[in-house]
Amino acid sequence: MALDPTSFPVEKKSLFVPPLLEVAEVFRSVLPHNFAEVNVSIVDSPDLSQAPFLLANKGLGGNPKLIEVGGPPFLLPLVNRQKVYDLRDVAKIAGSNPAFLIGAGAGPHPYIGVNCEGVINLNIENDAVDQKTRISKVDGADEHMVVQVLPNNETRIALLGNLYLSEGKPGKVIRVYAKRRTGDKNFIEALRNGIEKKYGDSKLVGIGGAFLIKEGKAKQHVMRDFSKEPINDDEGVNNWLKFYEMSAPLIAVGTFTSNGGGDLDLRVQHFHSFSTHGEAGHYHYDTTPDNVEYLGYFSVAEEIIRIDKPTNTHLFGRD
Repeated sequence: MALDPTSFPVEKKSLFVPPLLEVAEVFRSVLPHNFAEVNVSIVDSPDLSQAPFLLANKGLGGNPKLIEVGGPPFLLPLVNRQKVYDLRDVAKIAGSNPAFLIGAGAGPHPYIGVNCEGVINLNIENDAVDQKTRISKVDGADEHMVVQVLPNNETRIALLGNLYLSEGKPGKVIRVYAKRRTGDKNFIEALRNGIEKKYGDSKLVGIGGAFLIKEGKAKQHVMRDFSKEPINDDEGVNNWLKFYEMSAPLIAVGTFTSNGGGDLDLRVQHFHSFSTHGEAGHYHYDTTPDNVEYLGYFSVAEEIIRIDKPTNTHLFGRD
């Protein structure tokens, strides 16, 4: 059972919405510090439902919002198994129909049977669901990765989620291309540091979208099943997670913000990726800097909706 949507607090806040051209210029100014080849432009969104992105709707436009649900304190030090949320309820809270949701979260452990990663990718229109979400889990004595697509009637996530919600309409987006990493920041970190420097703590800017790792490999984690012992720091988190090197092409979805939103207690960046060759997980960074190649499409959100913010919070487990 998912939580009754009337049983948890919801906060809504307007975001600062800079022009796409301004954000593109921020990205254009910072990426050359981290990549040898960079191209940033404003374009009409391609059809993201087609290969290579394979998303559940075509575009990123139409009342764009960031949604943050729950948070790491519901997972760590010990799991709160009651924190399960139905994305159909999230769409209603956001007042969006259609509701195209992409992003990073924990998958529905009541359905899968164990803790798992969720690469959220679904469209809800007039209560009809087109579910393209993948989950990945650690399985067996050899701890191999198992990936599966959720069915249309399974629309839950658990514990935490960072989602970009829109009506899936076509429109202008920021196209970001970067090749051959020369710095020490991952792709999203480089972009986020740019808007953090530009807008700082005074203006909360939220961005969501999708990027493709076209070439190369990436270090990504999949959560093992819930720990029976309390995990109280990042060292413990890293020992609990199972890390894999995953191969391109990888399609990543998620969000990032210019700051933590003060009392909103936001996770400032969070992306999960999936492939068509049986890999999916939480993106950390590429492991092949000499030949890595990224292509991303991003848009700026107008509002953030904070759902079921943990009362007792902490800062570990947010990498």
